[in-house]
Amino acid sequence: MKRILLIEDNRDVRENIAEILELAGYYVDTAENGKRGVEKAVASTIDLIICDIMMPELDGYGVLHILNKNPKTSSVPFIFLTAKTEKGDFRKGMNLGADDYLTKPFEETDLLDAIELRLQKSERLKALVQADGEEHVRRFIKDVEEELSIEDLISERNTKTYKKKESIYRDGEYPHVIYYIRKGKVKLSKSSDYGKEFITQLCGPGEFLGYLALLENSAFSEEATAIEDSEIALIPIEEFKKLIHQNREVTNNFIKILSRNVIEQEERLLKLAYGNVRERVATVIESLFGKYGNETNRHIELSISREELAGYAGIATESLIRTLTDFKSEGLIANDGKIIIVEDIDHLRKIASGGI
Repeated sequence: MKRILLIEDNRDVRENIAEILELAGYYVDTAENGKRGVEKAVASTIDLIICDIMMPELDGYGVLHILNKNPKTSSVPFIFLTAKTEKGDFRKGMNLGADDYLTKPFEETDLLDAIELRLQKSERLKALVQADGEEHVRRFIKDVEEELSIEDLISERNTKTYKKKESIYRDGEYPHVIYYIRKGKVKLSKSSDYGKEFITQLCGPGEFLGYLALLENSAFSEEATAIEDSEIALIPIEEFKKLIHQNREVTNNFIKILSRNVIEQEERLLKLAYGNVRERVATVIESLFGKYGNETNRHIELSISREELAGYAGIATESLIRTLTDFKSEGLIANDGKIIIVEDIDHLRKIASGGI
């Protein structure tokens, strides 16, 4: 039975809505104000939250802001319930990350339909996020394609082939399109004043490039280079904005997946900043295994040089080669040319986390 938290300061409204939801087969927990609602949301496992905006002690915007910062509640579907109808209030709620917005008075069917839709979407998102590596991204993009015909945006006429080592965009340039990788692999890198390259990310099919510069309305902060022959769809910025703004659920899901990518990169960079050489190399292998391998297919094919791989780990090439040799002698990896075969990912994960 799905558990819904209803945050509403008006007792009569709270009791009426709770009765409707209980008759519909939901378990309902209620809170009489925003502060109490936050406490209950954090303390319990909630599947969906319905929250009024105008409340004493803490209004609905404050509730959503706090819950979005808590990892436990940040992905819980959130529906605003309010008597306010001004466009600015609606937009403020959406910008904060609300999934839907119902205006009082409303029909019972409208409320139940909104809840059912959000719960269904939430289950799909959970399945995507729990998938390994880039598979959740590919499946999400497939869903977007089905819902919004993204294939029209990445059709053959908008696809460009980049040769190995060819630059896709450079640091300091401003975005005119959003890049979507259909085939191949791309590295994102930054260079020091002395010309030393540091690879910040390796990207593959089903991933977007250049979206951060678009969202921040700024220039690219890194260079994107094809590390093997790649097919890249060039999506006009206005078309991309239309895609994102056309469907709120797609917007929220897209942001959540991008947030996950940012978190993963932050964790990797943190390990690289404070880890020793063995931990750094193990972190890189673990990261690549998550993107290009899985528990049944342990082969990670890399079309990059050992120098580039060392740049990804933030160490000298000699240190990388020596550590890979050590890992091979310890039975953690094997290799066949540029193909790394992961023999013991659990052991490598322990090394990456500093546990060994």
